[in-house]
Amino acid sequence: MPDLDDRDRRALDEIATMRDALRHQLRPGAQWTGQLRRNLTARAIVGSNTIEGYAATIDDVEALLEGEEPVETSDATRAEIEGYRRAMTYIQALSDAGTWFRYDAGLINALHFMVQGHHLDKRPGRWRTRPVYVTSPDDPIVAAYTAPGADQVPDLMDELIAWLNEGDLDAPVHVRASMAHLNLVNIHPWHDGNGRMSRALSTLVFAREALMPAVFSSIEEWLGAGQNTYAYYNVLAEVGGPVWSPERDTHPWIRFCLRAHHRQAQMAQRRFDSYARVWVSLAEATAREGFDERVVYALMPAVFGGRVRRSVYQHDAELADQTAMRDLRELVRAKWLQPEGNARARHYLPGPAMTPILTEVVRGMPPYTDPYRD
Repeated sequence: MPDLDDRDRRALDEIATMRDALRHQLRPGAQWTGQLRRNLTARAIVGSNTIEGYAATIDDVEALLEGEEPVETSDATRAEIEGYRRAMTYIQALSDAGTWFRYDAGLINALHFMVQGHHLDKRPGRWRTRPVYVTSPDDPIVAAYTAPGADQVPDLMDELIAWLNEGDLDAPVHVRASMAHLNLVNIHPWHDGNGRMSRALSTLVFAREALMPAVFSSIEEWLGAGQNTYAYYNVLAEVGGPVWSPERDTHPWIRFCLRAHHRQAQMAQRRFDSYARVWVSLAEATAREGFDERVVYALMPAVFGGRVRRSVYQHDAELADQTAMRDLRELVRAKWLQPEGNARARHYLPGPAMTPILTEVVRGMPPYTDPYRD
């Protein structure tokens, strides 16, 4: 672990302030927090898999989280998404595992099997038995990074697991999570799935902190967004070097991750504020037209750019089939929603009555700040 400087500590202080404020705001009684958590989970899953070349829409991942069929996602990408979803679901559940919890090879390999179990030819859930290389994004026949030999993997993983259980426990959780991520991705202990597992392990470190749901701390969404992915690859190359080199300076990696966590904390707070504000606005507007407040569960996804699906609305509002279908017909009639697609692909998008709410969502959002500003 590197020595932190004043700017790192300022970034950590600002992240802690934002996280503490959000933690106190996440009260169980808020009706829309379930939708927000599902959306953040979907965004993390999409971000992490996009980095590996498996693109899916947030809508489809949210549907999969509720056991529904995706509309646009290919079968191959769906298998990747569902594997990562299983691992993330268990990781989030481990937040309340209690004092008996220990990191061990069995747990980490089991998580890997959840992620990669549909690729039995790649030995999911077992350390690799051959050399692995990370190819250059500029030339796929050039090795940008060569991982340690397969014979070194068991001992290196034992060392990492011992550190996860006992090492640097007084360090800030953001630094520990970032170091866990870096060490696992550089050891590269499996034939495939190392990047997603490294990001998942980082999320597990946050889940074990148990101060707030881990999806509010995961930087996977940010890492999977456009130029951030290239910056991610670049800093891994800078810190990791061309071959396994554990003596290299890790400070650039920690600074990169703290900047990402700072931005993700800002994004999470904005989404929280937006969901709270929009729920109130929708409830007031629809009440004036005689709707029950439950219809806001149907309208919320549309406000934030998602598809409204009858089955997901029915689940969120805890309704019977006929009630959910009747509500959606009435919302279409009142021009709050407009239908798209047929049969399994049937969904709903914002109607003309939604325009004032859509305008409100994007109004008044301040620019993002950089913790390493001069």
